[in-house]
Amino acid sequence: MRIDICGLEPVDRFQRSLEVITGLFFEEQTLSFARTEEANVRVTIHVQQGEQLVVVGTLQDEHSRTHTAHYERFWKTEEEKGRMKQVKHAVSHIYLSLLQQYTGVVQQWGILTGVRPVKLLHQKLRSGFTKEEAHRTLREDYLVTDEKIELMQHIVDRQLTVVPDLYDLSKEVSIYIGIPFCPTKCAYCTFPAYAIQGKQGSVDSFLFGLHYEMEQIGRFLKERNIPITTIYYGGGTPTSITAEEMDALYAHMYRVFPNIERVREITVEAGRPDTITSEKLAVLKKWNIDRISINPQSYIQETLRAIGRHHTVEETIEKFHLAREAGMNNINMDLIIGLPGEGVEQFHYTLEQTEKLMPESLTVHTLSFKRASEMTKNKEKYKVADRDEISEMMKRAERWTKEKGYVPYYLYRQKNILGNLENVGYALPGQESIYNIMIMEEQQSIIGLGCGASSKFVHPETKAITHFANPKEPKVYNEHYEHYTNEKLKMMEQLF
Repeated sequence: MRIDICGLEPVDRFQRSLEVITGLFFEEQTLSFARTEEANVRVTIHVQQGEQLVVVGTLQDEHSRTHTAHYERFWKTEEEKGRMKQVKHAVSHIYLSLLQQYTGVVQQWGILTGVRPVKLLHQKLRSGFTKEEAHRTLREDYLVTDEKIELMQHIVDRQLTVVPDLYDLSKEVSIYIGIPFCPTKCAYCTFPAYAIQGKQGSVDSFLFGLHYEMEQIGRFLKERNIPITTIYYGGGTPTSITAEEMDALYAHMYRVFPNIERVREITVEAGRPDTITSEKLAVLKKWNIDRISINPQSYIQETLRAIGRHHTVEETIEKFHLAREAGMNNINMDLIIGLPGEGVEQFHYTLEQTEKLMPESLTVHTLSFKRASEMTKNKEKYKVADRDEISEMMKRAERWTKEKGYVPYYLYRQKNILGNLENVGYALPGQESIYNIMIMEEQQSIIGLGCGASSKFVHPETKAITHFANPKEPKVYNEHYEHYTNEKLKMMEQLF
């Protein structure tokens, strides 16, 4: 598909957002900002900046059919930067409207292409909008469908039930600890994850650096009496390290972090069932950690083999029961919609198997072709379902979770996500992950420790966000962890 877009100046201010919107409709496309003979579709957009902002667009296809769209709003600001932002928003609105008319495909998230759509609804409601006003804005200004607006509102309501003081936690922090090792690397993965076999020297060095980081950050928090809301061990797979290493790590956490007994939640991802042992579960129980993830992704053995997960379906079930027997009372499981070779029938089977276990929470991911993943580099090898089938699988997940008593409590989106859909976290009431809410709604700073861990510093007053990432490669981290720790401490000095 080749599309010509005319009438916009300067082009570079609009190009990226229009490319993203085009990608929602066409997998293979070329965008030109000049008239060409090869175009399948020609779009003309005129911007009029008078007393009001008026944007008019027309689309003419190869059969000379014409579609039109009109956008007219009062200016929200007199400041130039704010006006340009409003113009870009209006142009995206027009362009999406034209492509929806041309293709007959409705993009349920409208022009929202960011990771955190629910955060926008939080902002509208906090700024004084009524629910009706906020919903109308999402519908008319952002072209979000009523179905997705209703989902967003359910999630906002649930989050404020689970964390009533959500808006008042800016002077607390949460901690993310990244363990960069896995048994093997999955084909869809772009997390910092390195096969652990034969890497014990690297693991030892990494854990030494991580202990140092934890100690220095813990000292800072103690000195300033800054509470920790949640702690989350991710990766990689944090249960890839030995039971003895886990024990030492959690003992160190209790020593160096302030008031661990007041932390609302500690989560350890045990996502790969092939890393779970009774010894490791005993260590988790010893340190009062009972929220873990055991992630099947799918209950189809051929799928697991295709995506590089070397455990069996039976092992997932066995390790789930082992965790239950060890006293794990809050288990999350991840499922992925749209894995290679899977359609509605296979996903329905996966839901049936999940029902036999009934974990406390369930995160339903839609497969995303992440730029650096093995799957994206070899797309022809991994055949996935089409948009309609992906949407039907998501609807099945929505119906199934509702029937079983789960409620949606967090949501995020990704680039190149199949069907332009979303990832949704569901939980039985009272079993929601507080950390997932905090990381998604950005109401407080998240301090990232360990390999590949990203810190997100949220200013307590202005809410301005600053990102800082540790290196992804264990070797680089092991050589420079002191530098990265000191840089974080400087940034924390400015915030607190």
